Amino acid sequence: MEDLSISYCFTMEDGKQHIFDLLIGGETLDLKKNISGKMPSWINLEFHQCSNCTLSTATHMYCPLSLSLVDIVQCFNKFMSYEDVQLDVITKERKISQKTTIQRGISSLMGLVMATSGCPYTKFFKPMARFHLVMANEEETLYRAASMYMLAQYYLNQEGRVADIELNGLKKIYNDIQVVNAAVTQRLRTAAEADSSINAIILLDTYAQAIPFIIEKSINVIRYLFLPYLSGENRTKDNMNI
Repeated sequence: MEDLSISYCFTMEDGKQHIFDLLIGGETLDLKKNISGKMPSWINLEFHQCSNCTLSTATHMYCPLSLSLVDIVQCFNKFMSYEDVQLDVITKERKISQKTTIQRGISSLMGLVMATSGCPYTKFFKPMARFHLVMANEEETLYRAASMYMLAQYYLNQEGRVADIELNGLKKIYNDIQVVNAAVTQRLRTAAEADSSINAIILLDTYAQAIPFIIEKSINVIRYLFLPYLSGENRTKDNMNI
């Protein structure tokens, strides 16, 4: 399967550009990383290691998620989160352009990088990374995450395994991500001089905190989208049990 190429271009107010050309494996959906030079100590696995981390220093010197963030953090080390930026995201299929803040642009980029980083807890978001939506809002994230998870349950059912239609597994995935985000934030407080990268993670974490609550209490906020299915109009006489 063809590798996925995505470019994030940040054009600052002074005209300077910062470009991140990402290459993601078509089969594995793992981010292909170029590791060179001395790495900062804040990416060492044991430095603010997530309390739920399943990795060991015997096999991983660095936190794979933090290693994937190094270039982003170092690039925006001195920028404040509220500064304006022109963001252009280019894929094989399309180009998306938007005037936004550095914080929102970095958050979108980090979400993509984290999902493909090799972290055991972010790997569940690889399908969303494959169909990346730039700067998705809370409602879009809920729809995409729930749809992704339910499609995975369909595949489990096809294999004769137990499907989780109550979305309990999705809630756990997001609860685990909250632990990861908290630890990454601690790492970035050491690494960053300004707040853009830190606030980008915090913005991602607001969604991670919101999704389990929405699933539990108010996922019906998007029920109206599915009324044509719920009305039964899509059923044929063969499966209507009449």
